Amino acid sequence: MDGLIDQAKTQLWKVVNTFIDARRDGKAPVVEVALYEYGNNSNAVGNDWVRLISPMTRDLDSLSRQLFALKTNGGEEYCGAVIQRALGDLSWDDRESTYKVVFIAGNEPFTQGRVDARSACKEALTKNIIINTIHCGSRQKGIDGSWHDGAALAGGDFLVIDQDKAVAHVDAPQDKRISELSHKLNDTYLGYGQQRVEAAANQKRADNDAAKNAGAGAEVQRAVTKASRNYSNAGWDLCDALREKKIDPATLKTDELPEEMKKLAPGKRKEFIEKTAAKRYLIQNEIKKLNKEREDHVASELKKLAADGNKTLDQAMIEATRRQASTLGYKFEK
Repeated sequence: MDGLIDQAKTQLWKVVNTFIDARRDGKAPVVEVALYEYGNNSNAVGNDWVRLISPMTRDLDSLSRQLFALKTNGGEEYCGAVIQRALGDLSWDDRESTYKVVFIAGNEPFTQGRVDARSACKEALTKNIIINTIHCGSRQKGIDGSWHDGAALAGGDFLVIDQDKAVAHVDAPQDKRISELSHKLNDTYLGYGQQRVEAAANQKRADNDAAKNAGAGAEVQRAVTKASRNYSNAGWDLCDALREKKIDPATLKTDELPEEMKKLAPGKRKEFIEKTAAKRYLIQNEIKKLNKEREDHVASELKKLAADGNKTLDQAMIEATRRQASTLGYKFEK
């Protein structure tokens, strides 16, 4: 399953970007992601070798760090157990109109383990949670292994991918500048609170991980994410926190502030944050403009690369997500 994990690492940002141009009732949706590891016998047997890596979060830098730390170790894939855990552990939005989905991928039979996978999928349907199953291998083997059944029972799609297939990526003239602007954005982050040092380190680490996978498009896609509202760091960044009305800058203690703000009078802090946020906005807009130009270039080039065969993880997830969310009233500009 190394190939599957590698695809997930490099394409996290691309999948999150699916919702950048989405709207419902004229508003941009908020994306939260959770992550589980299963099928790894180094995890606790009492938990069916299932491990919650991250609950629902908007902290994509932390999620990226945890995803890049994943290693395969072999083991039984207990699909029913991990689906059951996801239904019970996570804080799901209870509104029927919210797009709620589980993507579960593997290459062994879907029905392994003590928890009935079919029953877990039926339970998901009662909670308006879609289950999309992704079999890493041939379509017929996935059907024989009941992966198709799981999706059918929970209103989802049965998807087949080639975990060893190289992710299609097209270099574009705009890539270099987009990547430069991504790093420039970091200078507009004003860390506050006790977690600001660790959070800033996570941001740089995620940048570095994406840069190492630039050949698969990760660096550019991460930059596009950072230019969107789905990249929110209100828990440690003053610009995001002020925009989302999470804090009153005047009430923060001096030792909770970044160095460049410690000498400011409390009444001057908001103005400083707003000026920094304005700089960020300009950089983000330049990234968005360049990305539109990039997408036009990539669209024409991908037509030349189009080929028959199984999809990669990002292609399968994006196509399913767009189609399913559209039925709930989400509109995609492109």
